[in-house]
Amino acid sequence: MTTKKTTKNKSSKIKSLKKNNFKKELELEKDKNLRLFAEFENFRKRTAKERLELYSTANKDIMLVLLPILDNFERSIKANNYSDSDGPTLIYKQLKVELEKKGLKEMENPIGKKLDTDFHEATANVPAPKKNQKGKIIDVIEKGYFLGEKIIRYAKVVVGN
Repeated sequence: MTTKKTTKNKSSKIKSLKKNNFKKELELEKDKNLRLFAEFENFRKRTAKERLELYSTANKDIMLVLLPILDNFERSIKANNYSDSDGPTLIYKQLKVELEKKGLKEMENPIGKKLDTDFHEATANVPAPKKNQKGKIIDVIEKGYFLGEKIIRYAKVVVGN
């Protein structure tokens, strides 16, 4: 009878060990599955974000080529005193509207503001005409532009000192 008890004890111990082992393996597999799912979610979100960023800045190269043309249009309109109904002014406005539809935004006019190197590039320092203009932007040489939320051209400015 003792052999039956010891055999029964051994078999129950083996069963409980196997049961514990299965539980541990199951927990490990659940953990692996959860981590794999989380990793896949992060990958999916990252690629979606990269794709959106790529679409929003895909036009960057063409925009950089067109910015000097916009500048030249503005200079020509100013130099020739074209009215709003003249051809070059109409073409300039149409081009600007179409570029804005593609995400191009002109930076705010910085004249009179402090130099902010996150948005402005100081190309010259000149004596300030007034004391309150020291360290502030006096003139804009080239406008700055955003493409979406990213700066594609810093505003080139003259700073008073």
